[in-house]
Amino acid sequence: MTMNTRSLGTTGPQVSALGLGCMGMSALYGDADRAESIATVHAALEAGVTLLDTGDFYGMGHNELLIGEALSTAPAARREQALISVKFGALRGPDGSWGGYDGRPAAVRNFAAYSLQRLGVDHIDVYRIARLDPAVPVEETVGAIAELVEKGYVRHIGLSEVGAETIRRAAATAPISDLQIEYSLISRGIEAEILPTTRELGIAITAYGVLSRGLISGHFTADRQLAADDFRAHSPRFQGDNLRHNLTLVEALRKIAEQKGVSVAQIAIAWVLAQGARYDDIVPLVGARTRERLAESLGALDVALDAADLAAIEEAVPADAAAGERYPAAQRAHLER
Repeated sequence: MTMNTRSLGTTGPQVSALGLGCMGMSALYGDADRAESIATVHAALEAGVTLLDTGDFYGMGHNELLIGEALSTAPAARREQALISVKFGALRGPDGSWGGYDGRPAAVRNFAAYSLQRLGVDHIDVYRIARLDPAVPVEETVGAIAELVEKGYVRHIGLSEVGAETIRRAAATAPISDLQIEYSLISRGIEAEILPTTRELGIAITAYGVLSRGLISGHFTADRQLAADDFRAHSPRFQGDNLRHNLTLVEALRKIAEQKGVSVAQIAIAWVLAQGARYDDIVPLVGARTRERLAESLGALDVALDAADLAAIEEAVPADAAAGERYPAAQRAHLER
């Protein structure tokens, strides 16, 4: 395994070629074991992963506290190499309900204060609103983060799930390091307008959902029972005929993976890495919750895909081949503004 580094855009830090998305350790994908989660963060740092991604609303602060504990118990050298990316802005209720997004400057400062305390750090490396607040211009939200940068509480400004026009407006307000957005073999919506825009502006992509929430990991089966609080129990891509169709794509991908002697997850992650190879601008976030899954994901770094491999993958899983939307209808209004 070779852990190279990539730059988060022209204004961002150098980070590991893969990042660790920690959301599943606290919320939305069923029960997780705290001790194993912390051990997985430690194993990621030991393997050379530097980018840890979280959100202040993941488990209503649980995820930030978990990362804070993992960092405080890691060896000093590993702790110092960690770069933390935080999403903020989502409003939650005591029952776990969602109440929209708050991007007002006063709210930005408030969210940051709580995150710094929970994480046990004096600065956040990349800070971004999780989804745009439709009532607040992006210039105001980004401007508030820029003030936090000036004061030393934040190092770099990121964006999350926004469209090309919003990216341009944000970049005209302050330097933007990267855009975090879903990108995988079966979620390729960024390729038409968003990716050309970020490349024009020198903004990197941190790609979440590279295994489409486990759907194209090679481990998900049609008969799997999901808890009611598991996001996938309500995701269109995991329902009925949609799921059966999508799993046929996985089996087509499995044949290619087996020919190369790698796993389905590894070839799917390697495909995302390959899309950024020319520009060195895409960092996949892997959502491993266990050391076993982490080790499998890291193996993608040793998977070399040549032109013939990429053509075979494209034939097996063409663009727009997936059945079902990424999110339930109620959540789609907040995407790619």
